[in-house]
Amino acid sequence: MKMFKNSVLLSTVIAGSLLIAPLSGGAAHAASAQPASVASAAKLAVTATSTKSISVYLNDEKLQLSSPPFVKDGVTFVPMRSIFTALGASVYWESKSQTIVGSKPGVTVTLTVGSKTAVINGKASKLEAAPIVKSGVTYVPARFVAESLDATVNWDARTNSVRIMTQAYEQQKEAEAQRAKLTTTQIVDKYDDSVVLISTNRAMGSGVVIGDRWILTNHHVIVDAASATVLTVDGDNFEVAGVAAYDEDYDLAIIQTKESLGVAPVELGYADLTSKKGDKVVAIGSPLGLQNTVSDGLISNIVYEGGVRYIQTSAPIDHGSSGGALFNEYGELIGITTAGYTSQADLNFAVAVTYGRLLYAGLPAKPAANVKFLESPLPKTLVGASNERIQEVIADNFSYLQTSEGLVEFSDWNVTRDAEGWLVISATIDPSAYLLYGGTIEADLRAWALNLGYELSEMLPDEPVQLLINFDREYSFKPRGFTEDEVHATEDGKWRLFFPVINLQVKDKAIITVRA
Repeated sequence: MKMFKNSVLLSTVIAGSLLIAPLSGGAAHAASAQPASVASAAKLAVTATSTKSISVYLNDEKLQLSSPPFVKDGVTFVPMRSIFTALGASVYWESKSQTIVGSKPGVTVTLTVGSKTAVINGKASKLEAAPIVKSGVTYVPARFVAESLDATVNWDARTNSVRIMTQAYEQQKEAEAQRAKLTTTQIVDKYDDSVVLISTNRAMGSGVVIGDRWILTNHHVIVDAASATVLTVDGDNFEVAGVAAYDEDYDLAIIQTKESLGVAPVELGYADLTSKKGDKVVAIGSPLGLQNTVSDGLISNIVYEGGVRYIQTSAPIDHGSSGGALFNEYGELIGITTAGYTSQADLNFAVAVTYGRLLYAGLPAKPAANVKFLESPLPKTLVGASNERIQEVIADNFSYLQTSEGLVEFSDWNVTRDAEGWLVISATIDPSAYLLYGGTIEADLRAWALNLGYELSEMLPDEPVQLLINFDREYSFKPRGFTEDEVHATEDGKWRLFFPVINLQVKDKAIITVRA
């Protein structure tokens, strides 16, 4: 998720025992395809004249026609290819006989220039106006073609326009009109039981129940876990068997519990595809471990990163909200809360639920018996490994920290063993990030170091380890307010400021100091 390079993935880290399809005329309606009657054929009852321009709208969107429409003897004509294509039909022009053939699944319409007889699915139908050729463009009667392809046509005298609506679009509008908007309280009453708190041996996050034993959450909540439990709002605990499906690019995973949850699942659909900026939303999750906290806000934006759709929202969320639910005002799940920026502007993001639906579609009909947790990128042990191997593992997995303010990089990793038998691991913190973020990231630095210490104690049990993360920068002046050991003159006349930002010592227990 490159777009979130300076954002926070909203899971709460635990430091373990160390205190660590657009709607168009393309839908087929073969069963309802009937020949157009004379009464509903070509004529549009209009008062328009050829001196006033005419607009044609399809499903409330203005059509960009290849040539302007016109009215002749009370009939509105439109370019042949434009209208057939817009209604989801293919069109064929036979120049020798000047015959037009338009077809889509279940419907074939044949017209001939100069003829008032058309053929629909092999049956003749009379026209009040024949297709004509004007300025090299073949025109057809708008109403006849539209109604032949299962669309309705109306004339809007106020705007001097033809309004065409496909059957699918009318059904969608009717369904939307029947959808009732819910209050925040109603959404919570309906779904509060279906949002759970997930606790792993590494982190804490949220999840949305989508099946009898399946829960949708963020990939980053579960990626490093070796064990996990689920807590419902009613206080019931369930052990997680493993990960049933995941996609790192979408930052989504479906975990599977060992027992039935007994909770009504949230339906996964494609409601996010119709979401718009300004829509009201409700978020349910467990920020900072405060289970099933509810917040509301607006959709601030719809953004894409790496081809993945994200919903930006003003609904407040925080660490622990990762994997939580974002509902629209109809009570439909539209996103899984994923990341946010520490800012007064409430810049938070949810990955679109469409990707969760795709992930869910790949699951078996019943929960599999052999699910397991994801393989850790860290080796199970580093006992007996060389300093170079240890350095490689640490650099590959711990060189970046996503803090509440932005990304912090650690470089110049070095691993040595001192005379007292301690394994000493050192690195340099990005000085610009340290100076910019300062004390605001002290908790993030502490949690990161304790987590690294926990992993080292797992891979190197019974071995004393010291982690030193240093600030190292040269200045043209001698920095003041530091000890003599921290400021050194260089051979080229500059001054080097060097001091430890993090000093962690760990074996069976840990001690840490953070200078921020």
